[in-house]
Amino acid sequence: MKFNTKTIHGGQKPDAAYGSVMPPIYQTSTFAQSTPGGHKGYEYSRSGNPTRHALENAFASIENGNYGLAFGSGLAAIDAVLKLLKSGDEVISTNDLYGGTYRLFTKIYEDFGIKFHFIGMENAERIEDYVNKNTKLIWVETPTNPMMNIIDIVATAKIAKKHNVWLAVDNTFATPYLQQPLDLGADIVMHSATKYLGGHSDLVMGALIVKDKELADWLYFIQNASGAVCGPQDAFLALRGIKTLHLRMQRHCENGKAVALYLESHPKIENVYWPGLKNHPNHLIAKSQMNDFGGMVSFTTKGNNYDESIRIVENLKIFTLAESLGGVESLAGHPASMTHASIPKEEREKTGVVDSLIRLSVGIEDEADLIADLKQAIG
Repeated sequence: MKFNTKTIHGGQKPDAAYGSVMPPIYQTSTFAQSTPGGHKGYEYSRSGNPTRHALENAFASIENGNYGLAFGSGLAAIDAVLKLLKSGDEVISTNDLYGGTYRLFTKIYEDFGIKFHFIGMENAERIEDYVNKNTKLIWVETPTNPMMNIIDIVATAKIAKKHNVWLAVDNTFATPYLQQPLDLGADIVMHSATKYLGGHSDLVMGALIVKDKELADWLYFIQNASGAVCGPQDAFLALRGIKTLHLRMQRHCENGKAVALYLESHPKIENVYWPGLKNHPNHLIAKSQMNDFGGMVSFTTKGNNYDESIRIVENLKIFTLAESLGGVESLAGHPASMTHASIPKEEREKTGVVDSLIRLSVGIEDEADLIADLKQAIG
C-alpha cells in the first residue's frame, strides 16, 4: 500500500464479531474466559484491548514498522524507552528538545543514575565524540521543538549502528507523512499522538513503533508491567484521526509555507525558523529526508522583547494561545513561559529559546485569514 491508503487501511480489518468497518470501542476492563487461560486473545485491558490493538497495528503500518505500542501520553512512551536502561547507562540527546522530555530525563532518570549528554546535533559528526562504552541510546527530535533544527537521521543511524546503541527518533513534528525514521535507520520511533496523529486536540496519547521483535517484546513487557496505556475511547479517536492524516498534513504544509514566507518579509520580525526556508542551516538535509517541511513555524521579534511577544500572542484572534500543537486549528505558544518553562533560562537560551520566541502550530484554516491575523497582532 502507498502511504495515503495505509492511513485508512493499514493493519486494519473488519471486526470479527459483526464485520464492523470501524473498530468498535471495547469499553471493558476484562474479558470472559471459558476455562483458566481459555480466552479469545484478550484477558485484561491493561495487557491488551481490541480497540488499542487496532490502533497499534495502524501505528506500525504508517511508520513502516512491525510492532506498535500505544501509551497514555507521549511522555509515557518516552518513559517506557528509558526503562530499557539501567543505572550507569548514558544517553546522548539533542539539546533543543521538548521541555517535558528534558524534565523527565533530568528530574527523574538522572536520579536513577542514568547520565545524559545534551548536545547540538545539527552536525551529526559531533555525536560520535560523546559515545563511550556506557552509551546505550541516542535521542533525536527532528524537526526539533521549538527551534525547527534538522538532524540527519541517516548519518546518526550510522553512528548508532557502528557503536551498537539504539537510535530513537521523536517524529511528532514531522509525522510519517513527511518522514519515516525506521526506513532511515532508526530503531525506535516515538510520537506524541496527541498532536498530528490524533489531529483534533481531543485526546492525549503516545506511540512507539519498532521493527525488531526482541526490542518490541521488551517494550510490550514494560508497557504491561508499568501500565501507562491509553483507554479504548482515545484509541478509537486516534484511529479516526489517522484516517485523514495525509489530507491534513498537506494543508498544514501549504499554510506553514505561506506563514513562514510572510513572517520572513515582515519588518518587525528578526528570525524565522522553518525547515523549508533556503537559509535554514540544514535545509538540504530536510529536503533529502522529508517529503515537505511541515506546519510548525517559530519566530522572534526585533529587539527580543519579552513583553512585546506576550502582546502579540494575546492579540491573536484565529491563532489560539494554548499549549500543544498539531490540531486542525492554529495555535500559538510562547515557549519561554509555556512549553519550555521547565528548562533553566540559561540552558534554553543557549539553544535559541529566547524571551521573544513565538511558536506557531499552523492549522488548516484559510491561508488569507491566518496571514491577516498575524498582521493585526504584530502591528
